[in-house]
Amino acid sequence: MANITAQDINKLRQATGAGMMDCRKALTETNGDFEAAIDWLRKQGQKVAAKRGDREAKEGVVIAQTNSDHTKGYIITVGCETDFVSKNADFVSFVQTIANAGVNADVNSIEELKAVNINGATVADMVNDKLAAIGEKIDVVRFEKVEAPYVASYIHGANRIGVLVGLDKQAPEAGRDIAMQIAALNPLAVDASSVAADIVEREKNVIIDTMKADPKMAGKPDEMISKIAEGKLGAFFKENTLLAQQFVKDGSITVENYLKQNGELKVTDFKRVALG
Repeated sequence: MANITAQDINKLRQATGAGMMDCRKALTETNGDFEAAIDWLRKQGQKVAAKRGDREAKEGVVIAQTNSDHTKGYIITVGCETDFVSKNADFVSFVQTIANAGVNADVNSIEELKAVNINGATVADMVNDKLAAIGEKIDVVRFEKVEAPYVASYIHGANRIGVLVGLDKQAPEAGRDIAMQIAALNPLAVDASSVAADIVEREKNVIIDTMKADPKMAGKPDEMISKIAEGKLGAFFKENTLLAQQFVKDGSITVENYLKQNGELKVTDFKRVALG
């Protein structure tokens, strides 16, 4: 008889969504043959769950929240397949329970979150049990964390967008305003210097190729085109970096102006997670 390990059982649970005891019995009945165990479970009424492994979880619930002193923020996203499930109050409560446990345990990754114990069951076990119960693929699909002297959190659109923003000092109202800005305009980075080099290079190449295709630029030397492209990058940074964006609550100023008006605040980091 094959030696059935906890790892074998968990692997089968991940693939099928079946309960622990069912997986153990399936592996025992098939002498540890993984594929045969899946077939065995299907014959026992686990057919729907067994087919979930190849589906993407495009719907779900995003929770963004901080610890009690607002020095650490967490975004935890549990994905599912349909908005019917994601909008269900019980499912939202289920995800909130997971998020609360993750915050209380101060986790740093999806792996750590899944290992957290809630009333005798790990988060990983709870997710697998929920998968089998509702007949949809669900999983913890995103985890983000921000640490700063003050972290603000914001959830937008029925748990479809979650934002964390770190500031260099306490500023609850400003923190919420900036988090709402990030949710609405989705900046790439805090400022131009913090945009990834490959993104800047790709954007510059697009600008150059567009200019070269313009008949008005025919015959212009590459050096001149490159310099003009550098100038055009300014518009890209203005639209896609947080500090340069127009402030959504007052279009006459930038976010940088708003922060200066509120105690010379500095944004140390931000995270934004959106479904879809």
